[in-house]
Amino acid sequence: MKKTTETTATARAEPKTPPKPRGRPLSFDRDTALEQAMHVFWERGYEAASIADLTSAMGITPPSLYTAFGDKEKLFLEAIERYALGPGSAGPRALKEEPTARGAIERWLHESAEELTRSCHPKGCMVVMATTNCSIAAEHVQTALSKRRAAAIANLKSRIQSGIDDGELPADTDAKALSNFYSTVYQGMSMQAKDGASRASLLATVDAAMRAWPAALKRRMATSVR
Repeated sequence: MKKTTETTATARAEPKTPPKPRGRPLSFDRDTALEQAMHVFWERGYEAASIADLTSAMGITPPSLYTAFGDKEKLFLEAIERYALGPGSAGPRALKEEPTARGAIERWLHESAEELTRSCHPKGCMVVMATTNCSIAAEHVQTALSKRRAAAIANLKSRIQSGIDDGELPADTDAKALSNFYSTVYQGMSMQAKDGASRASLLATVDAAMRAWPAALKRRMATSVR
């Protein structure tokens, strides 16, 4: 019997049954395990954190780690992304929400002084500290974090340039140099926090750094008139 046009159209319209996923479902909370892995990498760095360290903190076996996350490098990069969206999100949030460039950078550094010294997680910035003194074997991971840090500086520069364009900063302000300066201040704060610097000490550093902010154009003009 020949298939009619209607029969063929109906057959084509019928949805296909999706294939069943292979393997057994995870027997642990992946999100919680990733949080614990993030803390291990944050505290010990990428290379110093062994698979045994990670699985012990995550409460899983090595095969489960590889099944859920792929390998150590992929786990680390996913942990870095989690950090960026959580404890490390002060910078992007301040740059987006504050109406002035100065306000954005000052808020970012103040909030960072708070975050870098919290007792509920390792001290310092994970993106700054996690690949310090890594070997050539970890070059790919180092490159990934280097690109992330470069992107953060680029965002600072863009926000400062907006301040120049809006007249908040003098037209001759060097946006690149200023963004590099405040990025260096932040990285230094991270190192100091790792070494045990207090929150008050870091806030004093922020206050000193903000005194280097270029004077407003109107203030310069008033001074020159006097």
